[in-house]
Amino acid sequence: MSQQFTQKKIGTILVERGDLTSEELLFVLEKSKTINARLGEICVTDGLVSEEALARALAEQFGIEFIDLKGFKMDETILSAFPPDIMYRYHFVPLEEQGEALAVAVSDPTDVIKLDELELLLARPLVLKIAAESDIANFLKKGEGTSRVLREVSEDFMLQLVTETEKGEEVLSVEKISADTSPIIKLVNSTILDALTKRASDIHVETAMEGVIIKYRIDGVLYRATETIDLHFQGPIISRLKVMSELDISERRIPQDGRFKVRINDKSIDFRVSIMPSAFGEDAVIRILDKESIASNLKGLTLDVLGMSPREMKRFRKMIREPYGMVLVTGPTGSGKTTTLYAALTEIHTGEDKIITIEDPVEYLLKGIVQIPVNEKKGLTFARGLRSILRHDPDKIMVGEIRDPETAQIAVQSALTGHLVFTTVHANNVFDVLGRFIHMGIDPYNFVSCLNSVMAQRLVRKVCPKCKYPVKLSDETLLESGLSPDACRDVTFYDVKGCDECNGTGYRGRSAIVELLDLNDEVREVIVSKAPAAQLKKVAREAGTIFLRESAVEKVFAGETTLREINRVTFVE
Repeated sequence: MSQQFTQKKIGTILVERGDLTSEELLFVLEKSKTINARLGEICVTDGLVSEEALARALAEQFGIEFIDLKGFKMDETILSAFPPDIMYRYHFVPLEEQGEALAVAVSDPTDVIKLDELELLLARPLVLKIAAESDIANFLKKGEGTSRVLREVSEDFMLQLVTETEKGEEVLSVEKISADTSPIIKLVNSTILDALTKRASDIHVETAMEGVIIKYRIDGVLYRATETIDLHFQGPIISRLKVMSELDISERRIPQDGRFKVRINDKSIDFRVSIMPSAFGEDAVIRILDKESIASNLKGLTLDVLGMSPREMKRFRKMIREPYGMVLVTGPTGSGKTTTLYAALTEIHTGEDKIITIEDPVEYLLKGIVQIPVNEKKGLTFARGLRSILRHDPDKIMVGEIRDPETAQIAVQSALTGHLVFTTVHANNVFDVLGRFIHMGIDPYNFVSCLNSVMAQRLVRKVCPKCKYPVKLSDETLLESGLSPDACRDVTFYDVKGCDECNGTGYRGRSAIVELLDLNDEVREVIVSKAPAAQLKKVAREAGTIFLRESAVEKVFAGETTLREINRVTFVE
């Protein structure tokens, strides 16, 4: 590993390359005297220099080639030549064979001890190349053979279960639950790790005649995660999930719901588990609630990152800044209702108001906001918690979901008595919500008096920018989707192939489509007079409401999603 490197310091190289100004360099040098960090690390942490720029400067300093790992394909023969966990442990990517030597990409060529260790471990000389640290991390996450690597890594991986006790939290290691590390524990652990890596929101364990099938829900759509597992493993897999969730292992005839918390790399992740008897045994669905990383790729949870149209965002922003009343978000499970309300709370939180939420469970952690988890086993229901919240002098309240008449009644009263209440309810569109509340026994006049706005929401998958391609759609296809072929002559429609970047799905990330009803006096009158739905829709349209289907079509015209995707999520009226 003998390389020629310059005597120039990294700061000087960054300035010469135009990545850093002289003034910024002086600032960083001063800062490095007070904190125990290297100059390059400070530059990246403070956002003065990108990781790629730092890697290029290091390459120049050490006379080593820089390599951009974006789009790099790993050779399967190299991958299978050594244990996969080494890549994670030593944070490198094997690139190619160079005679006796192996070319590898690393982010820190100064860590000589680690590199010497790696050279001894592989028993061959290394040829170093430099890549950005985040590129190496991303490559290891989504690289070729990720599932195999994760499975093998998980054999030595310690998942720590966290259980609630009278004295607080107690961490249970896998060993405490089972004396021997069985293959089932390895399978469940590696499935959880793989699901987290692939951005899954749910893990489905389904039992069929041919065996057990594990699926992940990614961006709202199910994908098979594994080959079919032999049916005799079904019992142990479900039992393992029951042990983790503290459910009754002997009970197999009725549904059971539980939850568990896992600590991975000092980060706690909550999982909700639902076990259901089926024709071939029991099925399970595990909902992943990764509170800490949920907004890491969003760079702060605000309405801007949700993807709703600028027109609707402007209207919604006005409504969430009202001094009192109720803001209702509706839609099916997994349509992003809670995320939208969190984004709204984050935007209006100035520190001058007291904001309290009651949720089941607390899904994301919000700074400066009091969040209360529902605990029905201990008697803390939505209704009871909401009553207590009102004694804490809140200005704004978020109720995770209105499920029963008692909670609905207290929420309406709170909105009528000067609080701003944010809440969600399950309904298909903004007009169904009104019927839902009246069915719960809420007085229609009180309800419409306190209601500021109702927003129905869905999520559509966004096309992967790497593998999308333009397509020509037939007039018949357009007419079936309720579109006029003449009006679409100048529109570019897209379809997707699937690539490494999107795990072969063709889509990456989701975007919100919304239907926003502003409760003005005319709309309130029509609701109280119990006018037909057709009249209510007409008045709503005049008040500025754009319906869900129209909002979805706008996304297609903007090239953000496909016609096939919006036909999956919405229907032609």
